[in-house]
Amino acid sequence: MKKINFTSKFSKFTDQWSPKVIAQMNDYQFKLVKIENDFTWHKHDDTDEVFIVLEGQIFIEFENETVEINEGEMIVVPIGTKHKPYAKKEAKIMLVEPSGVVNTGDNEGELTAPNDQWI
Repeated sequence: MKKINFTSKFSKFTDQWSPKVIAQMNDYQFKLVKIENDFTWHKHDDTDEVFIVLEGQIFIEFENETVEINEGEMIVVPIGTKHKPYAKKEAKIMLVEPSGVVNTGDNEGELTAPNDQWI
């Protein structure tokens, strides 16, 4: 039962689009990630995905709209929904998702990050 300091954890890495696990609750992992510029279009066929903006601003493009999520806000992307996150400037976010979820979902490629990287 140790507290987790987000600022301290973010200081341990510089790479972007590579989620780092900081805690696990049952089958769900809490991951910190730095993002900037465009990601890839993808979807997750087996789970919803939660984006919590801790610092900065992100956008999530969907097939029919783009949603702006600011610091202190979150969004739940429903299971099977095609989406593309991006940030105009580096943003720091938390993802909440089941362990084993691949960051690029059904579109594995050069932006696919290793899974289960704990910091």
